[in-house]
Amino acid sequence: MAQPLVVKKDDDLDEEEYYSPFLGIEKGAVLQEARVFHDPQLDARRCCQVITKLLYLLNQGDTFTKVEATEVFFATTKLFQSKDAGLRRMVYLMIKELSPSADEVIIVTSSLMKDMNSKTDMYRANAIRVLCRIIDSTLLTQIERYLKQAIVDKNPVVASAALVSGIYLLQTSPEVVKRWSNEVQEAVQSRAALVQFHALALLHQIRQNDRLAVSKLVTSLTRGSVRSPLAQCLLIRYTSQVIRESGVNQGGDRPFFDFLESCLRNKAEMVILEAARAITELNGVTSRELTPAITVLQLFLSSSKPVLRFAAVRTLNKVASTHPLAVTNCNIDMESLISDQNRSIATLAITTLLKTGNESSVDRLMKQMTNFMSDIADEFKIVVVEAIRSLCLKFPLKYRSLMNFLSNILREEGGFEYKKAIVDSIIILIRDIPDAKESGLFHLCEFIEDCEFTYLSTQILHFLGNEGPKTSDPSKYIRYIYNRVILENATVRASAVSTLAKFGALVDSLKVRDRATLYLKLLGGEATVGETKDVNEFLFGSLDVPLVNLETSLRNYEPSDAPFDISSVPKETKSQPLAEKKSTGKKPTGPASAVSGPVSTVDASYEKLLSSIPEFADFGKLFKSSTPVELTEAETEYSVNVVKHIYDGHVVLQYNCTNTIPEQLLEQVVVFVDASEADEFLEVASKPLESLPYDSPGQTFVAFEKPEGVIATGKFSNILKFIVKEVDPSTGEAEDDGVEDEYQLEDLEIVSADYMLKVGVSNFRNAWESMDPESERVDEYGLGVREGLAEAVSAVIGILGMQPCEGTDAVPSNSRSHTCLLSGVFIGNVKVLVRLSFGITSSKEVAMKLAVRSDDPEISDKIHEIVANG
Repeated sequence: MAQPLVVKKDDDLDEEEYYSPFLGIEKGAVLQEARVFHDPQLDARRCCQVITKLLYLLNQGDTFTKVEATEVFFATTKLFQSKDAGLRRMVYLMIKELSPSADEVIIVTSSLMKDMNSKTDMYRANAIRVLCRIIDSTLLTQIERYLKQAIVDKNPVVASAALVSGIYLLQTSPEVVKRWSNEVQEAVQSRAALVQFHALALLHQIRQNDRLAVSKLVTSLTRGSVRSPLAQCLLIRYTSQVIRESGVNQGGDRPFFDFLESCLRNKAEMVILEAARAITELNGVTSRELTPAITVLQLFLSSSKPVLRFAAVRTLNKVASTHPLAVTNCNIDMESLISDQNRSIATLAITTLLKTGNESSVDRLMKQMTNFMSDIADEFKIVVVEAIRSLCLKFPLKYRSLMNFLSNILREEGGFEYKKAIVDSIIILIRDIPDAKESGLFHLCEFIEDCEFTYLSTQILHFLGNEGPKTSDPSKYIRYIYNRVILENATVRASAVSTLAKFGALVDSLKVRDRATLYLKLLGGEATVGETKDVNEFLFGSLDVPLVNLETSLRNYEPSDAPFDISSVPKETKSQPLAEKKSTGKKPTGPASAVSGPVSTVDASYEKLLSSIPEFADFGKLFKSSTPVELTEAETEYSVNVVKHIYDGHVVLQYNCTNTIPEQLLEQVVVFVDASEADEFLEVASKPLESLPYDSPGQTFVAFEKPEGVIATGKFSNILKFIVKEVDPSTGEAEDDGVEDEYQLEDLEIVSADYMLKVGVSNFRNAWESMDPESERVDEYGLGVREGLAEAVSAVIGILGMQPCEGTDAVPSNSRSHTCLLSGVFIGNVKVLVRLSFGITSSKEVAMKLAVRSDDPEISDKIHEIVANG
């Protein structure tokens, strides 16, 4: 027998387990088990289990061959000899599902007819339902008398079974069923709710092709003879149908409208909702007719039952599309539903508010929706986006806030249909609201920078080609289009080229035409750029400097006879030197915590500051300056952070100090550095800070010599030493005498990553292939147990200090493998590229394959040494 499946309940605090008894059951094995039907001493419980499995197979789509079905059918008929009530009900189900052929039906008919006349009501009801499902019209005439008697039976279960069977037989033998009209009419007056419901349904189906008969039926029943809530709901639907077919669209002349209105005061909630929905869906419904329906729906909005809130808000949502003013009175109640735990209710509430809101409420609704969108599924988000689009077209002056909202959610996670709905909405708003064109196009351009859907990228580029040249400043879109030419797949590149061609044809833009002319000349072999002879190298070679640094250098370049030197452009993203910032305690806590931000490069202010100090003038060219590292806790008397300046043979530590005590003046400020745990460093110079007044940052320096070409690392202990003088608060003058004091700072480490510049490449694959394969070094490493691949990737990037390329530092959740691409420049201006391949086992053991290429094979070996020692 197949083993049961153990399934954990998602929200069960007790972590109980439940079992699926049907996992892995096979048809052949179940058919073998069906042999128990032939046992002389029937085991009712076991027979029920086997029938359950057979029914499961049939409902899962398994088919039985003719022989198999016949054998199971005949075996099942033998179970009629059992008197067990539960088994008898399973037998009925099995016979109904097997749908025996005409020659097989005869065998079981006598047993079913015997049960149909049994004194046990349960047998009678089930036998009727099974017989009516398996017999043909010939046998039906033989049992018609019994069925007519069953319709008016005193037992509601038997009567309902006969009526439901009549509904089924109406499809195959309508003439026979129509002869039961008198009995069915009598059943409509039954006091049993289900009997009345089924009788009304059957009676309407019998008369549905006769409009006059249906109208008479509705007329007779709307006088109050129907008491069952289910039957009343049916009657409301039939009444609505009669009203629609009458062709009267004015409220005062509508037939039966008073009946619908009276149902709004019914005791049953389902009847009230059905009546309200029927009124709101009437053709040409007026505000006066809607008022009572809207009133009861508003009451249901504050119901404690989620189903009533959902039904009410869904109906109001539909009404708001055609009669928004009629729903305005419900806005306050619906605003409270935005935070409803049922997200379907919340979605309907917000979309209804968007339809009924006025211009002054738009901004308030946008604020409420900011957190709302992250809690709902994509299909609900699409509904909200469409509602926002309609609202923006309704109030075009509010396009800025609505367009910004669409732009923000466009950059969030979501599937294709959701993103397509947003893009389509923005395009429609751009076309219909002229003032929204500039901002809308800019939002679309930002989106295609990270768009993962080819269809959407091509759609946006096509639209941009038609609308972009018509704007006041078409040139600002060129960069986004050009990036698609060089970074995307073939389909998107083709669209981008076509879009550029449209700009070139429609816009008098030197940028577009000059670039097109240059590329055409290059591809035709008619021109070269500088010393570059290879067209592919120029078009696809990596740019070694960040664009933002290149832009800054070009802006600062003063025209002269000397050409612009691209080698003078810093190779890392700049950060503001904290020497000019006040360390006011608003910094990360904890020992030696690094200030957040990108790693700094050779900042001009740092280079100028260091070159002005004679002790450091002969150290050569500055390679790198780190981000400031905090050496003090927050909210302490003195705030100190340090910047590590890296040279080929030296390291200069710049200590940025701030005195946070108003009543003190510090003089002869110096940092005593203990390098006993950094054997390869030798202190060669120190420059103290003469005076450090309150809240005025200053710097003191300590320089170390290290072997050139060696990745020297180590830990440095730091003690801030100074002379403290008291300051008179009234005059601001310090006392003549002072006291020597010292302050313990956190330790500082110089690590391997300090010798690496973070320099990205625009096309990693081309940059990798352009490097000498002989410089490649490959090895594999075990990284031990980790929480996930994201932790491992982050750790290795931190050890190497390199720049992740093409977004490969982001690891998808629950990923079992990942590839990360890194680039950088090692001290000595050696370009380095790294390809990391990670894998994680079920026991969370992480393995890594490291491949390195560089301009110097020795540096490739050193990268492996860094990882091995890290």
